[in-house]
Amino acid sequence: MYLFQRIEEAVFKENDAKRVIGEFILENRDRLQEFSMEDIAKQTFTSKPTLVRFAKFFGYSGWKEFMYAFTHEVAYHDDTAYKDVDPNFPFLGTDDSLEMIENLVSLKIQSIKDTVSLMAVEDLNKAAAIIQKSANVVIYGTSPNYYYGELFRRNLLSIHKKAFMANSGESGIISHTLTEKDCAVIISYSGNSPEESPTSNVKILKKNNVPIISITSGGKNYLRDYSDIVLNISSKEKLYSKISNYATQESILLIVEMLFSKVFALDYEANMEKKLASSRQLESRRQATFKDLSEQ
Repeated sequence: MYLFQRIEEAVFKENDAKRVIGEFILENRDRLQEFSMEDIAKQTFTSKPTLVRFAKFFGYSGWKEFMYAFTHEVAYHDDTAYKDVDPNFPFLGTDDSLEMIENLVSLKIQSIKDTVSLMAVEDLNKAAAIIQKSANVVIYGTSPNYYYGELFRRNLLSIHKKAFMANSGESGIISHTLTEKDCAVIISYSGNSPEESPTSNVKILKKNNVPIISITSGGKNYLRDYSDIVLNISSKEKLYSKISNYATQESILLIVEMLFSKVFALDYEANMEKKLASSRQLESRRQATFKDLSEQ
């Protein structure tokens, strides 16, 4: 999770000086360098020592180091930002239907391109190899990530790979049953909150030597630190201030589709045979009058 997202999370959860300072930083992110430490302390009705404590809260030794990291992150995001459309508010109330549709399509295309640019082929290959040799694949995620995991699980089942979703109420019990012969796929945008599901399962999984494949956002987060393989979600969206998870959803779906496809390709002929055999048996009653859809 990037620093600006961690600050937004603190603003949302905290109710002290961290909220006031965080709000000021986020509102003035593009011109923060114009303010001295004294200026920011006055504007937020705090003090220089409070700003230092704020920086240390996010793991920096002092305010100067925090400012350096934040301003460089802003510069990076400005250079790699989605063009022509805001990922958090891709349309306005005044936009007509066609403008809304065009903006959503543009956003999804840019999310896909960004996801591809963040994908390390070597990590994708390693993750697929872990899944291929695992006795059981257990997928963790809370809503809406749970639903993306369900699609991944269904695809794995179609090639006879044992895959299960870890329901939040039973995820701890399930984690205790896994061994080094299995693997866990954890989908979490923030990747933080080690006491909450799904990241609360990480300690149990590590204790049991279960390989962990994480699908999470860029930047520093708890899940990334303890995963064997990390596949990066396009992370331009804010955590809370947005209409929907348009870009994130597209990114996660592409990642699980790429991961399944690589698993499929590792034993292409055998998996093709399994997939077609299952489809013929389970979907034999499905009929289509449209010529291009018909299996006849």
